[in-house]
Amino acid sequence: MSVKAPSIHTPGWVSEFRAFLMRGNVVDLAVGVIIGAAFTAIVNSLVKDIFTPFIGLLIGGIDFTNVFVTLRGPHLATLAEAQKAGAVTINIGLFLNALIQFIIIGFVIFWVVKAVNRLTVKHEAAPAAPPPPPPPRSEVLLEDIRDLLAAKKTTP
Repeated sequence: MSVKAPSIHTPGWVSEFRAFLMRGNVVDLAVGVIIGAAFTAIVNSLVKDIFTPFIGLLIGGIDFTNVFVTLRGPHLATLAEAQKAGAVTINIGLFLNALIQFIIIGFVIFWVVKAVNRLTVKHEAAPAAPPPPPPPRSEVLLEDIRDLLAAKKTTP
């Protein structure tokens, strides 16, 4: 005697959701986000530890982090001191640093993508489109009838 296990009804949206997650572009996007997060650490280090010191050296060692405007509170020499004292500030220097970092990251990504594109194998030209399917038999017969009628009209 066999005992049948009770079936559990799963809603239809569960299978749709599973199909959605398993589509190629969603999986590719997930892989891209994960690799992007790992790559971000590398690019941030490249910018902060290699490029930013050179830029600082080129512009005379100016540290933009302490360029700020105090709106309310004590006017102190550094941003850290002003924030510690509770001053309300507009942090122009931090914005400039973020802008410079964005430009450098964009430049680095441009060259990385360019290098990756050179390393990837060129795909062969796409195969030619398949020939169109032949017309249905009924259409061919109608064309034959038309041609016969036309030939009959032209012969006396």
